Amino acid sequence: MLINNLNPVAFEIFFIKVHWYSFAYIFGIIFGWIYIKKVLIRNTTHNIYLDDLITYLILGIIIGGRLGYVIIYNLDFYLSNPLEIFLIWHGGMSFHGGLVGIIVSTIIFCKKHNLEKYVFFDFIAVSAPIGIFFGRVANFINSELVGKPTDLTWGVIFPIVDYIPRHPSQLYEATLEGILLFIIMNKLYFSKDYKTGNCSFAFLIFYGIFRIFSEIFREPDEQIGYLIDSLSMGMLLSILMIFIGSVLYKRK
Repeated sequence: MLINNLNPVAFEIFFIKVHWYSFAYIFGIIFGWIYIKKVLIRNTTHNIYLDDLITYLILGIIIGGRLGYVIIYNLDFYLSNPLEIFLIWHGGMSFHGGLVGIIVSTIIFCKKHNLEKYVFFDFIAVSAPIGIFFGRVANFINSELVGKPTDLTWGVIFPIVDYIPRHPSQLYEATLEGILLFIIMNKLYFSKDYKTGNCSFAFLIFYGIFRIFSEIFREPDEQIGYLIDSLSMGMLLSILMIFIGSVLYKRK
């Protein structure tokens, strides 16, 4: 069994602690941006807008991810402690909230510049697994979003949680939502049958499927638990993603 004694803090300067989770966001955004510019863009005029779009995306990720967590996962706590909403470094970001933030910020940006939104949605869908991969690895380093107990040989003990071997569900998600989803998105984008918007819809569907599978091995959020039987909030939101992606795909 592996014991996870990894330090969530990458380094410390005086009284400032820099966490690996911060690097996950930074690396995910930078590498995703580079990948779009160097590999995905087919129409060079889109390069003109990409640098400005990044600012919108960063705001969408932070605001959407934080508000999503506050509203969906821990509303009672933040109603009692409203100032904690702004203390992002204390933890608490929602992928699904960040996704909504990205969608809204991209729509605003594209309307402002009179651009086809699905072109940029596809760029984001193909490159997003890069950031998701780094994020899930950071979850593992932080010993958060831990898996359920297991007696499998690759079980991991997270000492800050307990001394029970658990599924490394964060790494399952890094593999499925990061590596495998990246491969699928790129195959779709570079296929002969590619049509604008296909990657956007496929991202919703495949991410939802992989997230639901991964949640089977992951402990539910302590403050929420399971909603119905073994249905977690992450599963419910992912089912909604699959439904929306399927409907949009058929209508496109």
